[in-house]
Amino acid sequence: MNTSNVWKYGDNIDTDVIIPARYLNTASHEELALHCMEDIDTTFSKEVKNNDIIVAGENFGCGSSREHAPIAIKASGVSLVIAKSFARIFYRNAINIGLPILEHPTLADECNKGDNIEFDLTTGIVKNNTIGKEYTCNKFPSEIQNLVNAGGLINYTKEKLNK
Repeated sequence: MNTSNVWKYGDNIDTDVIIPARYLNTASHEELALHCMEDIDTTFSKEVKNNDIIVAGENFGCGSSREHAPIAIKASGVSLVIAKSFARIFYRNAINIGLPILEHPTLADECNKGDNIEFDLTTGIVKNNTIGKEYTCNKFPSEIQNLVNAGGLINYTKEKLNK
């Protein structure tokens, strides 16, 4: 199990909030991480730590189809995003770049910023140690887990081709 602290956001967090369009002229993942979430939370990029997680409500990652949004989140050190639901294109972009995501209908309502969370992506089990509650999320099939564990579609494909 991985242990992490929560950054909590609401419903309809769109890609323009995750990484504002004014920063899309860079290909640097580190630069994108410096501006991740800044229009909704000015403390995020300064205080996020490796292995922290984002917990959000419905429709996380809605808006434009930019791949920069999950890249900025992953580059900031976030190890997992749990939401009630994800926008379809963000969902696929997250998998493609190797950002772990899970969906759960009530977890976001029952946790707060700073809560201590343990998670196991292979089982889909998430434990909120702060409130003492366990959740079962829908886990990815093993091939998708392998893709995410490889760091995304490009690395996964390279591994497959080198076998």
